Amino acid sequence: MKKKRDLPAIGWREWLSLPELGIVAVKAKIDTGARSSAIHAFDLQTFFAEGKLMVRFKVHPYQRDSHTTVTSEAEVLEEREVRNSGGHAELRLTIVTLLMIGGSEWPIELTLTNRDLMGFRMLLGRQAVRDRFLVDPGKSYLVSSNLSPTRKKHA
Repeated sequence: MKKKRDLPAIGWREWLSLPELGIVAVKAKIDTGARSSAIHAFDLQTFFAEGKLMVRFKVHPYQRDSHTTVTSEAEVLEEREVRNSGGHAELRLTIVTLLMIGGSEWPIELTLTNRDLMGFRMLLGRQAVRDRFLVDPGKSYLVSSNLSPTRKKHA
């Protein structure tokens, strides 16, 4: 029988950063019902660089703020069919990028999609948090409570 590991807890929503994409802070919904993670991305443009398929895209990292825009580039891992919460299938570009949250960092797979109508700009799915955190669905910001005044205005 395996010993139970003591995993830190995170809330159902947390602030995190994606430094390789130039995203200092984005509020994410932690959704263990979703397999994959997704970020709100628009103006996607694919291109080749050094023989690799790349994507350039824009992100509005803050809820209710369509002025703050980050332009990012990443290598495309694959194009994947993902079913949204309504059961509709969508082909999405998938990238791998570094996630930083609560003093920890690791690479995650991230799908790019239009989340303009969704409450959160990012969804952190169960693959990204598996074996790293326990999720407390009754709490928020357990590992990201030290928000700067800039971030707090977007909370």
